[in-house]
Amino acid sequence: MTTMLTKAKVLEPMEPNRATKLFGGEASGILNWNDIKYPHFYEIREEIRAQFWIAAEVDMTPDVKQFATLTAAEQDAYLKIIGLLATLDAPQTDLAAKLADFTTDPSVKSIMATVADQESEHNHSYAYVLSSVTDLNGQIEAFEMGRRDPVLLKRNERIVEIYNEFAETPTIETALKAMVYTSLLEGMYFYSAFAYFYNLARHNKMVATSTMISFINRDELQHARFISELFRATLAENPEYNNEQFIEWVYDQYRHNVEMEKEWATYVLSDVEGIEMEDMIGYIKYRANKMLRMMGLSEIYEDYYDNPMKWIRAYVDNFDGVKTDFFEQKSRQYTKTSDLNGFDDL
Repeated sequence: MTTMLTKAKVLEPMEPNRATKLFGGEASGILNWNDIKYPHFYEIREEIRAQFWIAAEVDMTPDVKQFATLTAAEQDAYLKIIGLLATLDAPQTDLAAKLADFTTDPSVKSIMATVADQESEHNHSYAYVLSSVTDLNGQIEAFEMGRRDPVLLKRNERIVEIYNEFAETPTIETALKAMVYTSLLEGMYFYSAFAYFYNLARHNKMVATSTMISFINRDELQHARFISELFRATLAENPEYNNEQFIEWVYDQYRHNVEMEKEWATYVLSDVEGIEMEDMIGYIKYRANKMLRMMGLSEIYEDYYDNPMKWIRAYVDNFDGVKTDFFEQKSRQYTKTSDLNGFDDL
């Protein structure tokens, strides 16, 4: 019979400070970063914490002026993709909090608190960006996409199922499945969307938006790394799930969601100049392989071991290469402003 997880107590002084397990273990609730079960979690925590930023630091003034000059196809893709990102990022704050509720390792709780805060700022940034380029009705319509657009609803069916299953029936298995879908979101789902904004930027369009997306993308890379490490450690602590049936389930989810991502990318990007769909599909498969490797699993797509859209590296940090300092990119503009979206400069 599957054992239900219970929410970890806040303080349990008679139990050890170093957690005995990630889920279903014993821990006092007292966090000593110099004495944790997985010491490398501290390094990840420091890397995530070092990336603090807020949406209001990006001056959107140039994009306010430029949005009206985009083609109809570019404007449509822009609004649909922001709607997609808002739909997917909004629940990440809640999921991070729910994983934190059930972990018995206080170091994981601490990291998840930072992740939840960053995901909340990501969601805020989409509203901030939209308020720069469209009126309130347009903003509301973009955020309604996740509830109404049939292609997006189909694409998100399984993530809705898996996240709600964990929320309603928290077990080791449902927690592992939620981690798999978090890795899909933060390591693959967002990337065709990010690529769209980087493609605009390399044509000197909507550069402020792409700067904001770079900040988000940089965070997501670190979140994906942590969730992969958490998945591997949880699986190691619960070897009964490290079996052929569960691992094949993971591969099936990746295969299914690559097809969903291909369908979505074709739907939203096929009329956009500068992105070849063959390259985009290759990029999606490349990202799937990369995330599977990070999770300790094997690649499932032969011949997709390298990024077919290498120009993207100019816009975002990359685990496999030298960090790109996006403040030095000549095509980008980064200006801090204390005024909402820089409207006082218009």
